Amino acid sequence: MALEFEQPILELESRIRELREYAQEKGVDLSDEIALLEQKLERLQKETFANLSRWQRVQLARAPGRPTTLDIVQHVFEDFVELHGDRAFADDPAIVGGLARFRGRSVVVVGHQKGKTTKENIHRNFGMPHPEGYRKAMRMMDLADRFGFPFVSLIDTPGAYPGVSAEERGQAWVIAQSIQRMGRLRVPAVAVILGEGGSGGALAIAVGNRVLIMENAWYSVISPESCAAILWRDAAQAEQAADALKLTAHDLRELGVVDRVIPEPGGGAHRHPERAMQALAEALAEELAELERLTPEELLEDRYRRFRQMGAVREA
Repeated sequence: MALEFEQPILELESRIRELREYAQEKGVDLSDEIALLEQKLERLQKETFANLSRWQRVQLARAPGRPTTLDIVQHVFEDFVELHGDRAFADDPAIVGGLARFRGRSVVVVGHQKGKTTKENIHRNFGMPHPEGYRKAMRMMDLADRFGFPFVSLIDTPGAYPGVSAEERGQAWVIAQSIQRMGRLRVPAVAVILGEGGSGGALAIAVGNRVLIMENAWYSVISPESCAAILWRDAAQAEQAADALKLTAHDLRELGVVDRVIPEPGGGAHRHPERAMQALAEALAEELAELERLTPEELLEDRYRRFRQMGAVREA
C-alpha cells in the first residue's frame, strides 16, 4: 500500500521498469532515456523525503514492510533463544524477548512485535501489550542483571493495550514497575524506537542509557489521533496534532529526548529494510562499545542523570 506522497515516486519507478522490459524484449538501446529518468527519480526522492511533514513521518512509521523486532533479531542478532511467559498469568505475543549474541557479545533483547498480515496482527494484538507482556520484559531485565549481559529493547507500539482486561490485571501499575526496574539495571541498556513509540507502552521498555530512534519513527506521550480526539473532539485533526506534539526523530533529538537518530535509506526503512537494519546494527554496536566501558555504578548514575535533565528549566 503506497502512501499518497509516495505515488509520484512509484509511478516513475514503474516507468523505468517498463522501459527496461521493453528494451530487453525488443533488443533496443534505451540506456540514455533510462539514465535521465533515474536522475529524475533520484532528485524526486531527495526532494520528497527532505521536506516531509510530521504527519507524513507518522505515516511512514506505520508503513507495512518496516523491520519488526523479529526481523531485526533474525538479521542483526545471532543464536536467538526466545523465552516465553511472565510466570504469573500468560505469554503475551505482543512482546518478544530472549537471549542472543550480537557481534561476539551475549545480550538480552526485548521488543514489541506487530504482525505483517491481518491474522498475525490479531495474534500480536497490533503490538499493544497486556500487563503480562511487561512482566515478561521485566523477567528479561532480571536475566540481564543476573548474567551481566547488555540489555537491548526494540520499541514499536501505538501504546499499551487499553482494554478492560488489561486494566483489571494492573496495566498502569505494571508499566510503572517496568520503568522502575529498567531504571535499576546495572548493565548497559540501549533502547531503539523502530516505528511507533506511543505513550507509557513505549516508555516501559525505553529507560535506556541511550535512546536511539529511526529517522522516520515517532515517540510521544500520545498518538496524534488520540490527541486530536481530546483537544478538538475530532481524530481527523491528527495532522495538526502531530505538529503540536513535535514527535519526530529530529524534534526529539533537538529537545534531548533521544540521543541519536539512525538514518534510513532513501524511500524509508519499509522500502529498503536490509539497509535500514544494517544502519541500526552499526549504531547499536557503537553505543554498546561506549557503554561497556562504564562500571555498574556509573551506568546507574548515567541513566539517572539522562532522565533527570529532561525538561529542566534554565534561566538565561
